[in-house]
Amino acid sequence: MIFGLMPNNMTKPEIILGIDPGFGRVGYGVIERQKGEWREITHGCIETSPKKEFVERLEELFDAVTALIKKYQPTRMAVEELFFFKNVTTAIQVGQARGAILLAGVQAKVPIDEFTPLQVKQSITGYGRAEKVQMQKMVAIILGMKTKIKSDDAADALAVALAAGQCLNYNNRLKNCR
Repeated sequence: MIFGLMPNNMTKPEIILGIDPGFGRVGYGVIERQKGEWREITHGCIETSPKKEFVERLEELFDAVTALIKKYQPTRMAVEELFFFKNVTTAIQVGQARGAILLAGVQAKVPIDEFTPLQVKQSITGYGRAEKVQMQKMVAIILGMKTKIKSDDAADALAVALAAGQCLNYNNRLKNCR
């Protein structure tokens, strides 16, 4: 490589930032494709303090996601869509948190895919109503992880990222078929 340019036969690695939105806790997972296989780069949770004002917590989420984007330079983001909430107030707060998360991606010019929980489960386990434990086991197997995933939220975020990766794999195969 000369002057930081990539040779024509090399492409930028595909890196996906998966997000499991919430308000108090947001799961995140970053995966990368290496030699045709997906591997985990990092995962964890962003937690906001309930002692802070609502708008300050939204700003915290925005800043944290922006920092993740800067650090890991994802080529795309995958965010889980809202599912049914019995508590309207919680649904509104999570919706607003999703807005802050999506805005961070849009401002960084990162393409964003959105998936329902059913789509994520279908993509990872082949069954849209899979239990959380099944999902976590499959995520760990697919990513070749030796250590336990730190939290349910982070596991969900890794699953969302993998769902986006599955779509990329599928779309790339379709392009090659034409």
